[in-house]
Amino acid sequence: MKKAQSDTLGFVPQKDIVYNKLLPYADRLDEESNDILSKIKGNLGRAVQLREIWPGVLFWTRKLSTYMRLYGRKFSKEDHVLFIKLLYELVTIPRLEISMMQGLARLLINLLKKRELLSREDLELPWRPLYELHDRILFSKTEHLGLNWFPNSPRPRSSSKLIMLKLVQRCSVENVLKTLVKSCRPYFSESATQEMLDEWRPLFCPFDVTMQRAISYFELFLPTTLPPELHQKGFKLWFDELINLWVSVQNLPSWEVHLVNLFARLANDNIGYIDWDPYIPKIFTRILRSLNLPVGTSPMMVPRYVTNAYDISHVVLWISSLLGGPSKQAQAQLSGLFNSITSFFHPSNHGRWLMKLMKLLQRLPASVVRRLHRERYRKPTWLTPIPDSHKLTEDDITDFVESMMQPVLLAMFSKTGSLDAAQALQNLALMRPELVIPPVLEKTYPALETLTEPHQLTATLSCMIGVARSLVSGGQRFPEGPTHMLPLLMRALPGVDPNDFSKCMITFQFIATFVTLVPLVDCSSALHERTDLTEVEREMCSASAEFEDFVLQFMDRCFALIDSSTLEQTREETETEKMTHLESLVELGLSSTFSTILTQCSLDIFKVALEKVFNFATTNIFETRVAGRMVADMCRAASKCHPAESLKMFVPHCCNQINQIVVNEEVLNEEELDKELMWNLQLLSEVTRVDGDKILPYRSDLVQILQLTLHLKCKQGYTLACNLLHHILRSSVLIYPTEYCSVPGGFHQQISDYIPIKDWGRPGDLWNLDIRWHVPSVEETSFAFYLLDLILQPELQRLQRFAQGEQDMSRDDVLQSLTIVQHCLLGAGGLMPPLKGEPIPELVQSMVNLDETTLYTGTAYDESRENYRDAICSVMRQLLHYILEHSEDDTKSLFSIIKIISDLLHFKGSHKHEFDSRWKSFNLVKKSMENRLHGRKQHIRALLIDRVMLQHELRKLTVEGCQYRSIHQELMRDLLRLSTSTYSQVRSRAQNVLFTALGTYNFCCRDLIPHVLQFLNPENSSVTQQQFKGALYCLLGNHNGVCLANLHDWECIALTWPAIVRSGLSSAMSLEKPSIVRLFDDLADKIHRQYETIGIDFSIPGECCDVAKQLMVTGSPFPKEPVLSAEEAAEGLKRQDAKNFESVEKYKQLIGDLLDRLSNRNMPWKFEQISIGFLSLLLRDDHQLPPPAVLFFVKSLNHDSLYVRKVAISAVAGIMKQIKRPHKKVPVSPSELCGVKEPSGIVAGDRPDNQWLQYNSSNLPRTQQDWDRCVFVEKTHWGYYCWPRKLMMYAPLEEQPKQNLTREEMTEREQIIFDHFSDPVFINQFIEYLSLEDRKGKDKFSPRRFCLFKGLFRNFGDAFLPLLQPHMERLVADSHESKQRCVAEIISGLIRGCKHWSYTKVESLWVLLCPLLRTALSNITVETYADWGTCIATACESRDPRKLHWLFEMLMESPVNGEGGSFVDACRLYVLQGGLAQQEWRVPELLHRLLQYLEPKLTQVYKNVRERIGSVLTYIFMIDVNLPYTQPTTSPRISDFTERILLQLKPLTEGDEEIQNHVVEENEVGEQDERTQAIKLLKTVLKWLIASAGRSFSTPVPEQLRLLPLLFKIAPVENDDSYDELKRDAKTCLSLMSQGLLYSEQIPMVLSALQEIAGSSSWHARYTVLTYLQIMVFYNLFTFMSDQKAVNDVRTLVIKLLEDEQLEVREMAATTLSGFLQCNFLSMDAPMQAHFEALCKTCLPKKRKRELGSIVDTIPSADLVRRHAGVLGLSACILSSPYDVPTWMPQLLMDLSAHLNDTQPIEMTVKKTLSNFRRTHHDNWQQHKQQFTDDQLLVLTDLLVSPCYYA
Repeated sequence: MKKAQSDTLGFVPQKDIVYNKLLPYADRLDEESNDILSKIKGNLGRAVQLREIWPGVLFWTRKLSTYMRLYGRKFSKEDHVLFIKLLYELVTIPRLEISMMQGLARLLINLLKKRELLSREDLELPWRPLYELHDRILFSKTEHLGLNWFPNSPRPRSSSKLIMLKLVQRCSVENVLKTLVKSCRPYFSESATQEMLDEWRPLFCPFDVTMQRAISYFELFLPTTLPPELHQKGFKLWFDELINLWVSVQNLPSWEVHLVNLFARLANDNIGYIDWDPYIPKIFTRILRSLNLPVGTSPMMVPRYVTNAYDISHVVLWISSLLGGPSKQAQAQLSGLFNSITSFFHPSNHGRWLMKLMKLLQRLPASVVRRLHRERYRKPTWLTPIPDSHKLTEDDITDFVESMMQPVLLAMFSKTGSLDAAQALQNLALMRPELVIPPVLEKTYPALETLTEPHQLTATLSCMIGVARSLVSGGQRFPEGPTHMLPLLMRALPGVDPNDFSKCMITFQFIATFVTLVPLVDCSSALHERTDLTEVEREMCSASAEFEDFVLQFMDRCFALIDSSTLEQTREETETEKMTHLESLVELGLSSTFSTILTQCSLDIFKVALEKVFNFATTNIFETRVAGRMVADMCRAASKCHPAESLKMFVPHCCNQINQIVVNEEVLNEEELDKELMWNLQLLSEVTRVDGDKILPYRSDLVQILQLTLHLKCKQGYTLACNLLHHILRSSVLIYPTEYCSVPGGFHQQISDYIPIKDWGRPGDLWNLDIRWHVPSVEETSFAFYLLDLILQPELQRLQRFAQGEQDMSRDDVLQSLTIVQHCLLGAGGLMPPLKGEPIPELVQSMVNLDETTLYTGTAYDESRENYRDAICSVMRQLLHYILEHSEDDTKSLFSIIKIISDLLHFKGSHKHEFDSRWKSFNLVKKSMENRLHGRKQHIRALLIDRVMLQHELRKLTVEGCQYRSIHQELMRDLLRLSTSTYSQVRSRAQNVLFTALGTYNFCCRDLIPHVLQFLNPENSSVTQQQFKGALYCLLGNHNGVCLANLHDWECIALTWPAIVRSGLSSAMSLEKPSIVRLFDDLADKIHRQYETIGIDFSIPGECCDVAKQLMVTGSPFPKEPVLSAEEAAEGLKRQDAKNFESVEKYKQLIGDLLDRLSNRNMPWKFEQISIGFLSLLLRDDHQLPPPAVLFFVKSLNHDSLYVRKVAISAVAGIMKQIKRPHKKVPVSPSELCGVKEPSGIVAGDRPDNQWLQYNSSNLPRTQQDWDRCVFVEKTHWGYYCWPRKLMMYAPLEEQPKQNLTREEMTEREQIIFDHFSDPVFINQFIEYLSLEDRKGKDKFSPRRFCLFKGLFRNFGDAFLPLLQPHMERLVADSHESKQRCVAEIISGLIRGCKHWSYTKVESLWVLLCPLLRTALSNITVETYADWGTCIATACESRDPRKLHWLFEMLMESPVNGEGGSFVDACRLYVLQGGLAQQEWRVPELLHRLLQYLEPKLTQVYKNVRERIGSVLTYIFMIDVNLPYTQPTTSPRISDFTERILLQLKPLTEGDEEIQNHVVEENEVGEQDERTQAIKLLKTVLKWLIASAGRSFSTPVPEQLRLLPLLFKIAPVENDDSYDELKRDAKTCLSLMSQGLLYSEQIPMVLSALQEIAGSSSWHARYTVLTYLQIMVFYNLFTFMSDQKAVNDVRTLVIKLLEDEQLEVREMAATTLSGFLQCNFLSMDAPMQAHFEALCKTCLPKKRKRELGSIVDTIPSADLVRRHAGVLGLSACILSSPYDVPTWMPQLLMDLSAHLNDTQPIEMTVKKTLSNFRRTHHDNWQQHKQQFTDDQLLVLTDLLVSPCYYA
């Protein structure tokens, strides 16, 4: 096959679409594709060398992506590589406009998508250009200032792109870029890994946002597919470092998710090359934690866990890559994982976590199947194969499937629907049908019998559909599968039930799925004729005798369904006559299922069925709306399967009936037609939808009927006749397959030579599909033309005479004629050649050929016949103009004309929307029945045929890049006229057609825009309001088409934007009409949402041209275009420069126009705002704003309107950035600066070589000369982990641009700003406005204003400070929140803006600022403390702390001094914390000072100060992390602090009495006792522990353990909110600590602490130990389970507490034990059972005969406690399996029942246990019963039926 093809093509194609070879005209395609490909190569090469990025390059790259959609990758390998290289060069052009970059990137992704086609030898791509692109866009420095607009909103694209399968992602730039990097990753060079590590390691600073950035870069860029011999240069360079980092972080920082994704990818790409065993328990523990499952009584979640959970799809990939291999450890842990979470899948459980669990369930089997496919079935490629030692063995697969079965079977009935479970079962059944299908069948059979639980039925049926293929095809593993098929089908029949819609639909789907897989042929005769059958085959043969019965019963059910849904029955006369949505779905289900059944029938069964359906259809008369449609559909299905037999019955019958009725003339003019006539017409119109050549024998009858009925008076009547005409034409002129049977050639052979049961579930064979095509014959075509001449011609003549005013027609007649025309066009559109016309010249300038390509779709147009498309077109245009002149209110005719115009333009035999929905349903069916294990397109035959048909339709519908001709221009003008006509419905329909057309023809928008804008022109006074609105809608566009107002092109925007603003002066515009106001809002909104910065620089660099040159001279097919001459190249360069110059001019002109419009005094305010909005979009980072616009924005800072001021503030901040003078940077060497050599390995944290960066009060730059000598490092992350290769620092002051220029030295733009801000009046007004409040109580610190001030002080030094100082002093003294906020914004801008000031200026600045800040902090209020916090944090961000030493020293003065009350103290701390937190690890000295200062104050009385101190402590100790390669920190350490605290808490730990919160809240006079002080201290410490639980990177376990006993003492047992703060905090704290992540070496410490507490005298503490234990074990499950001693210790502890003297503790211990058993942490083994049974047998002392009234002894004896413990133990075992009955359960229940009459509390326990058992096992009692013997059942029934009934 390949060889022959490469001869015709001249090259070996990389991978073409195979379906093309099965088309009826396949022999012509090689020639066609070669022709197109050579044009693409030639023209794309020329376009690049001519440097014409638009339209040339974009036009031809679009052609290339269309080519790939039609032919796949049908080009040679060398071309493939060249295309990729060329596109890579184009995508990474630095100044390329974003939208162009996205389009090219999508094509490049598509070229790289199948990575097996090109190996690393064929292609190498550099990584740095992609990184720069990524960095420039996703971390843009200017986007937040509004200088760059990126398309971030998800934007639906035009639907023809949807076909780029699986690339339908959110269209944001981010996703495109990520996918692009993913696609290029395999081709990065071998040295890339090391280069990346050097580039991003210096960003590793866990306290900084750069960490997130570095890790996400690693996740995205690091190559993991290098071959094993290069692993030294690949992951081995970073694996240990990153995995240790991951293991040592706790608390899930946001970057941990990226690490997990990276490891998952690494594991998947290198199965067998990495030893994961040491990490497996850790991996599974973290996966379990990440699912956020609720555990224990009071789940308190750390908020971070909820947001930063792992991404399930990566988790699944990781797990499936860990399976297999020699150690089998991963499978053991996975079984543990599913055992521990199985009960969460039970349908009675519900919560936020459920979606994650379902996703895990659904994705995991799919991922394992994908891996198996890769190991066993995939063709070997250049990617590293999996070594044999690590391939999955048969046992591995069996273990995996077994571990998943229980949760999947529970999830079948989940609340979220059964779809996830069905997909999981589908994949599991591919691997082990014999384990998967029987349990599903066990659930399905009872569900089919039950009538009361329809939910069960829908769930089990949808799961059966998933496993259908594995069931029917049997195979060695599950040979008895097929025998279930008939019983299932027969039992499903009652599901066709008119009263239950969902049941009905799932039954149809179920029957259709099974029948598609199986030929319905009666093979029972084979039992006598053949002797070579196996037992199962004999069983199948004898069962197949029931097929006929099944088909007939199914039909009876359908007839009943139809009878119950006739119109008369289902609704009143008055209601709508159309089908409801549900009815149409049922109709679809019914017809498709019935046609599937008939397709799969043998001829004998078919004949019986045909007879039956014929009798049903002809003995009844149906109304044509609902029931009639269903019956007609069934008849159509019959005639499609065997046309000859069916037509012989139906056509003569219907024709006779119709002729008899129409004999008398009156009928023709009746308004209401006879029902019988209508029904027969409908039946006839449906049965003729068959093979064209089968209709020919009946043509005279059919033509006669058409002539009789097309001119009926009744609309319903002639519409049916038109349908008949349409169907006859369609079936004669189109190409389509005529049968979809599951075996080629049908089932008509003799049973003796061929047994159909061998074909059950057999996939179609792509190479022997043997499709029967219907290709129109000469006879059919001439019949179609005969019909057109006979019927269409006269109608067109009538309409033409009417349009010329020569003949009168009523509106109904016009509509009737139009309907006939429309149906002729729909039926015979495939025969009519497209519209002709002259191409329209001069729309765009291009030096490249921009011709359209035509595809051959199987019909050659007959030029000798009349072209009816042209004829219809000219008549329609005349008629349209006539109607619009004379009777514009005839909207029905206008609707019809719009529809016809749309078909004239686009219709060639199939419609786009039909194609899209068929493509969708094809994909759904494919998904539900595919075999992912074997792959290789093993679909069933019908699906494959359908796919080939879709390929044919795709070719018909591909219309991208059509030439815009004069005829199109005329039709578009007509559509525009309709779009601006009087009636809104006409307008909206015409607009939709117009938008489709605009997307089809090249560059036609430019032609149309001026015509639309005429309606908005204020000088055009004749415009009506309707026309005005219509034109606005035309500009707005629909949700997925072109938006004319916002084309990414200077020429168009320069026209539309000013026109929109100017339309505010039009007489038709009235702001009183809400609809018009809304339209303008939508327009402005859409432009703002969709605008992306349009490029100004369209240069193509020389490297691209070199690749393009190669493309033109290599490979086959050889381009016909001539190679570029030097003159042409020079001309291209000249044009490129001209275009760039022109763009800048257009840009300036547009801004000028908008400013002109704004200067017009009559402009309504709304349009002023729109215009200012447009101007703000035009700020850019590569071109400064023209001075007039700068002047306008600066003036607008003091505009009356709030909106305008806001826009102006952003804009001026952006302008400041534009005019900033660049500061020079020079590389410095850190080791020379400090005189210490860099360490050789990786050493992070505080080292000698980064000590000089830290704040040191003895060495601060306090003089001019120190300041100049000091090297300031502004960014906080430099130097923490390692130094970058080149550290860029600012050059000394004398090399920087001059500060404080005089006015003469400034540029024009600077002068404008300088003048305004030096004007006291302007400043007064400006500050006045800034200190107004905007929305009461909602305002926050505004980053925009901060940017504005920062820019002012950065660009102009302290020039404006003297003017601003009095304002600042005034504002600081005023305690109003808006005033304070204003001054906070100014101050933070000032501090950040003085970055490059000279020392003297900075010093004088701080002399001014310190008193201001002191005043501000003493005036702080509830409303403003957050703003001051933001102010100081913003000021300190990315600044060297030594530069700000004045600020820090001032803030440290004495934050908690009690002046101004507790609130001010808390606020001061908050502000200080904001500043220090920004500085992270660089201020250890300040942190030590602060801690020393705070420690004596920890006993603070006030709650708000305590909370704040707790939070501050978190930040102080944040730097004390326990990460790999990290030096012990010089910042404060937790261990030292805890030592000091414990000393002070001694009085509490020693005493034994209850700790009460008896602190009086006022500061009492005199010294309080130690104990009271200790309680106060404890409160603060608790606040610290709670605050740090979610924020720190690592939990200091040893330190926390020493506080545990104390907390256990305090924490209350009940859930009661009335407790005091101390107890509540202790409880919260325990809950959070128990969720912490533990390492194996910490477990013994924790357990010994717990054992100690369990021996304490307070039962509260013992009780709390159990709740703590539950959560701790579950959240660290696998770490515990991998340590056998720990498991035993936990078990001993729990069993010990079961015998506690306090009843509550015993009960809690039982609950804990039951939980551990349920999640399989402990197992129910014989010794444990024996232990409990022994305890149960403890004898109780006899009750002494007491006298009445004597005091009952309340203290339980030790014996009672032990006996109760035994009963509780048994009870725990029983309750630990709530959803099934293990083998040991019946015996234990019997043991329990013996204690039913013991003394309390035993009796109570037994009763509770039994009632719980009954509640949880009630649902499936029928199945559970089987586990018990009859005697046991008797006892149980006695127990469970409450005895009081018989009392």
